[in-house]
Amino acid sequence: MEKTKVFIDGKAGTTGLRIYDRLSIREDIELIALSEELRKDPQARKQALNSCDVAFLCLPDDAAREAVAMVDNPRVKVIDTSTAHRTSPEFAYGFPELSPDFEDKIKTYNRIAVPGCHAGGFIALVYPLIEKGIISADIKLTCHSITGYSGGGKKMISEYESDDVNPLFKAPRQYGLLQNHKHLNEMVKISGINSLPIFCPIVADFYSGMEVTVPLFKENLEYGGIEDIKKIYLDKYTGDIVKYVQSDDEGGFLSAGKRATLDSMEVEVFGNEDRILLVARYDNLGKGASGAAIECMNIALGKDKKLGLTL
Repeated sequence: MEKTKVFIDGKAGTTGLRIYDRLSIREDIELIALSEELRKDPQARKQALNSCDVAFLCLPDDAAREAVAMVDNPRVKVIDTSTAHRTSPEFAYGFPELSPDFEDKIKTYNRIAVPGCHAGGFIALVYPLIEKGIISADIKLTCHSITGYSGGGKKMISEYESDDVNPLFKAPRQYGLLQNHKHLNEMVKISGINSLPIFCPIVADFYSGMEVTVPLFKENLEYGGIEDIKKIYLDKYTGDIVKYVQSDDEGGFLSAGKRATLDSMEVEVFGNEDRILLVARYDNLGKGASGAAIECMNIALGKDKKLGLTL
């Protein structure tokens, strides 16, 4: 069996390490690695980027743009986990469950952008409702999202796990207070709405997991009600990676850690006919990062999209 050569540019980061751990045990993958002294060397990186079949970019935005510019081998499939290219028309958006068109682009494009962790849940909830016309593209939305601290990368992980952790970190902390979070443009463009939502992300004292909530009033709907929304999700999300779950709470509570360590996403609907809660639960490091990246690679290579995922 001919193996797929994979290079992870930025393997030392949280997402890069998770991708490396997943691929290192796959018999169909050959990992290209650079020594510690060469991993930031431009010439060594360029050679590795152009000698692989698939290049994962697990880098800050500017470094990801730099890496894309280094790739001159037309055979290389670039899968970017940064924010840099998520709204670029030259990149397929890596959420195949949204429509056959999204999946076809992942199959055919050599440039793929992995969704942002918060953005993925918001888009999973909003896109199908815009698609079916039950809400208007002109709707004004609010989004609350709670995530584990691993989403902040190595620096935040060390802050939470140090022996002298700041006592304030024990309580959930809201951020993005200036309403300029880097996921906002992606959330608008991919979901199909016309205005930036009010976005309230919160980081809390647990390692991984994510819960994204979008509230709706009855008057926000162009037609129908809560049961119509449930039916739209039930018809849309029929696979094993993203699926609609009927009111699967935990005794009246919803834990943001329910899908931790997994690569699947659950979409749920709560509330009543007047006030509706749309909820997506998944792992910020799974379907919100490395799991989504592996799924995109599998599709791009014509393999089973679930290969190597934990659902």
